[in-house]
Amino acid sequence: MAHFAHVNSNNIVTQVLVVSDTDAVSGQAFLNSIGLSGTWLQTSYNTIGNKHYVQVPLINNGVITGYTLSADGLSGLCANYAGIGYVYDTVYDVFYAPQPYPSWILNVTSFTWEAPITKPSDGKRYTWNESTTSWVAISS
Repeated sequence: MAHFAHVNSNNIVTQVLVVSDTDAVSGQAFLNSIGLSGTWLQTSYNTIGNKHYVQVPLINNGVITGYTLSADGLSGLCANYAGIGYVYDTVYDVFYAPQPYPSWILNVTSFTWEAPITKPSDGKRYTWNESTTSWVAISS
């Protein structure tokens, strides 16, 4: 199955559709033929942070017990899977999430938002405080 994102005139994703692989070959032409006009761009749920991922089975004693994602070295399709409300950047041909906080900066390699300071990695849980532009530990 393939996924297509509808992008409005403000370059915001308004809808994401699942299309059969057979119909996806003709992409925009297929969508127009069934009455869906406007700009539709293909997106992939296997794309995160401008990397393409594949599911790798976790095997325990010969039995698949789950899956993990592993980057396969291919570049991602339009940087990220498009969600409703995501931005489509025509310069880079990528999708990225809306800016979560005014102080966060878009990383133009991964096309993900990053806090202006690194989140502590001391094992505690943190939340972002925009008024102080800092990470605050969450008490359990």
